[in-house]
Amino acid sequence: MTRITVAKGDGIGPEIMDATLDIIKAAGAQLEIDEIEVGEKVYLSGNTSGIAAESWDIIRRNKVFLKAPITTPQGGGYKSLNVTTRKFLGLYSNVRPCISLHPFVETKHPEMDIVIIRENEEDLYAGIEHQQTDEVVQCLKLISRPGCEKIIRYAFEYAKVYGRKKVTCFTKDNIMKQTDGLFHQIFDEIAAEYPEIENEHWIIDIGAAKMADTPEVFDVIVTLNLYGDVLSDVAAQIAGSVGLAGSANIGEECAMFEAIHGSAPRRAGQNVANPSGLLEGAVMMLNHIGQTEVAEKVQNAWLKTIEDGIHTYDIYKEGVSKQKVGTKEFAQAVIANLGQKPKLLKEVSYAKDVVLNLPKYVKKPSMNKELVGVDLFVHWNGTNPNELASKLQTINTENKHLTMITNRGIKVWPDGFKETYCTDHWRCRFKPTNGKLLYQNQIINLLAKALDAKIDVIKTENLYEFDGKAGYSLGQGQ
Repeated sequence: MTRITVAKGDGIGPEIMDATLDIIKAAGAQLEIDEIEVGEKVYLSGNTSGIAAESWDIIRRNKVFLKAPITTPQGGGYKSLNVTTRKFLGLYSNVRPCISLHPFVETKHPEMDIVIIRENEEDLYAGIEHQQTDEVVQCLKLISRPGCEKIIRYAFEYAKVYGRKKVTCFTKDNIMKQTDGLFHQIFDEIAAEYPEIENEHWIIDIGAAKMADTPEVFDVIVTLNLYGDVLSDVAAQIAGSVGLAGSANIGEECAMFEAIHGSAPRRAGQNVANPSGLLEGAVMMLNHIGQTEVAEKVQNAWLKTIEDGIHTYDIYKEGVSKQKVGTKEFAQAVIANLGQKPKLLKEVSYAKDVVLNLPKYVKKPSMNKELVGVDLFVHWNGTNPNELASKLQTINTENKHLTMITNRGIKVWPDGFKETYCTDHWRCRFKPTNGKLLYQNQIINLLAKALDAKIDVIKTENLYEFDGKAGYSLGQGQ
């Protein structure tokens, strides 16, 4: 018997949760349930996070959380409960299977069967943003070695346990050589530990196009947070319907399972919603807690029900579907099919007593870190970089001097093009003379001189080499 936490959510949430629980209990799931209130009511009570402190205690104690969709009220100040839960509980891996149910659910991709494994905690979703000048705002993209290692190893272990043949990495490391480059580098390192599993890398733009056009060439896709968010919704939609997809969020201690669709308040209380997405999430939960036989029974009964043409309104189609049913009736049909298997759709079979081998991250030895320069980011309303360079050269010293100015990443001094459009946000690079190292006190002195010269420095970034390799980007055009 496993104790889990359940939240019925908002909109159609209570209906699809009741249907889901009815099905998995009828299949023999051994569960004890603690129900908590999250979402709109909690938000509107004055709690901007949408969840009470005591509910966190229950989730952390039980470690397994099955959550229906929630409604976040419109207006500022309300935090995304999904993002908060993933970060607070360290749910670093988002797993979304997307499989075609052709010919029973319409799709142009009848052979599609992919799993997207998305890093869930960092990237641009760290949400660190600043307005720096009148014209420029910044969002920091944070990628860590432990974050990359954990999600990539999870992808290969998932492929190993579920009999998948290939893992594909999607990045944009031809442009973001430091951040996406680290992800690709670690993918290659970990892939070498799994010689039995094919591996490949695609640039995200052409890879996404290929997935949308020919998804059957992919098996497991692992990628960074933002790319994975977009790709998983595209994959679910081209497979047939976002409403059919479930999602798992896995951490070292806790896990959360859900549908990927929203709360659809306009459909609430009408007994029309399709519970399939949340049911798919519950199947993933059953596998996670080791109740694989129940998961297998539920999944095959659900496939049999789809195959029988018993469909809710969202996937009902004349000539294919045989019966349009409501939420409760769909659940009853799945329950009636428990113990049966589909004939045309591929039945599922889950390995018993197999767990993913996910060792905790071990810190690597520190690298030799040397300070070799500094970028001063300057707010300046002029348009001619040569004028700014002249102003900045007045703060040169014997041991450091201006070497480059970029604007939005494009080198504009020296030897810039007059056609390049410049905003009021300038990156001004200072490096030591004669290739010497820079010291922290020299940066402080440089900033003091900039202040005296009335140069508006809005931020600085130290430039380091790690084991002799540059840990910073060059300006485009160099």
